[in-house]
Amino acid sequence: MNNSIFTNHECGQTLPPNNIHAVSVSMPNLQDVIDYEEQTPEILEKIKSAYPRFVMHPYLRILAEHIKVKYQVPDYFEVVLLSSKKAVDVVAHKYYIYNKIPYFDQDMNKYINEPFGVILVRKNSRQLKKVLQFIQHVGYNLSSRLAEDYLCNIGLLKDKQNEELYEDDDAKDEIIKTLAKAYEQPTQNISLAPSGMNAVYSAIKGAKSIGAKNGRTIIVQLGWLYLDTMNIVDHYYERIKKFLDVNDLDILEEYLNENGFQVSSIITEVPTNPLLACTDLPRLRSLCDKYNITLIIDSTFATPFICDLKPYGDIFVESLTKFACGNADVLMGAIILNENSKISSMSAEFFKHPDTPYIKDMQRLALEIKDYEKRMKKISSNTKKLVEYLKASPMIKKIYSCQNEENKTNFLKIAKNSDDYVGVISVTFTKDFQKIYDEFRFCKGPSLGTEFTLLMPYTYLAHYDYLQTNKGREFLNKIGLPKDLLRISVGVENIKDIINEFKRVEKLF
Repeated sequence: MNNSIFTNHECGQTLPPNNIHAVSVSMPNLQDVIDYEEQTPEILEKIKSAYPRFVMHPYLRILAEHIKVKYQVPDYFEVVLLSSKKAVDVVAHKYYIYNKIPYFDQDMNKYINEPFGVILVRKNSRQLKKVLQFIQHVGYNLSSRLAEDYLCNIGLLKDKQNEELYEDDDAKDEIIKTLAKAYEQPTQNISLAPSGMNAVYSAIKGAKSIGAKNGRTIIVQLGWLYLDTMNIVDHYYERIKKFLDVNDLDILEEYLNENGFQVSSIITEVPTNPLLACTDLPRLRSLCDKYNITLIIDSTFATPFICDLKPYGDIFVESLTKFACGNADVLMGAIILNENSKISSMSAEFFKHPDTPYIKDMQRLALEIKDYEKRMKKISSNTKKLVEYLKASPMIKKIYSCQNEENKTNFLKIAKNSDDYVGVISVTFTKDFQKIYDEFRFCKGPSLGTEFTLLMPYTYLAHYDYLQTNKGREFLNKIGLPKDLLRISVGVENIKDIINEFKRVEKLF
């Protein structure tokens, strides 16, 4: 019982280990998380790479410095790299940046011309902070694999990550065909994006454009959604109505009775992150039909293999970085338009917004997505058995799952099988949170959907700012988000080993 197949990885180690393209990073102690949020010098020395939308990849740092030297960019400019020149146009237009590609020096005889996006923003300016936050929110980050190839070609890197890639030229088609089959949609109704957030951004932009043509200018946010989803909504809608409880559709219906024909779209997660709440989708669909409202569903947790969402959503957005990848080493997203929806014929309005993923990212994902269905069935089975064990554990105060008492009825309306579970649960403990978190030997860090079990102290990493004030803590309490919440992304390991690790920690307390 004292033995464990799991091993704590040192702080700053990539997850998966020794993978330069990893999207997660090990934070084995809660103090590591706090130090990261406080940005202490000690933690910044350890954490060189993390989730790419939040921490600048080390290859991008090298590349930005190379661009600065190559084009003799003045020191008062920060070189900001983006996924494409298309992304540059969006950012430049939004923040009135006129020194974009091409950038001419005073002699007008040099210019920046690269196969990716570059803008120059004054250092230490409010504009720079806004630009970097916007890029993070909408997922316009430059691919680490593109940077790797570029740096190797010019001799600034000696070696590339040793990884298996899909070898044929049709990697993009392979990903889309897999998703089309899973979502039961034609391939032409699916578009890829370089991140899940870029897919969300594209869906919101498209829905706003279509709504504006009909005089609809309101977006409804149903649920306390993932942070950057809410940030994108804030970026692109002036009129936002937020309903934080996905289980209370009565109040939403009252609002729509007054304002329904002004609402462009409703965006929600199924189930929600991290509390696994599930709205009554049949009823929500009925409300959308009554007022001709576009329903955008983030299906990352549900996945097309656990839930049947086709009868309900107009648009599905999925972060392929999560369960579709399973290995936490690719950033990518997808927009899926439901062929049963009236908006299906307006794909051009949605598909003009996403950026194009880098070819090597698609080659990596095309290989990993082959195991998507098999992976989800194993994770779902493991999750069910883990929940059953945790229900009797004296260490557990509360379990948040798609099939707990308050969520089960609505979840089973959309589940493909009554035994299915989405691969994430969240828990609170009867004992000291920090001591328990530190003791676990599972991988600990941001992200989810990995084949290895991955723990995340959700509120500390996602809403640390709220924890710093009485007002913020009161708000978290209002929306039912505990401070000491542990989100568990269940892996494909032997379930006995997963449970034994919980038993090992349980014995210590």
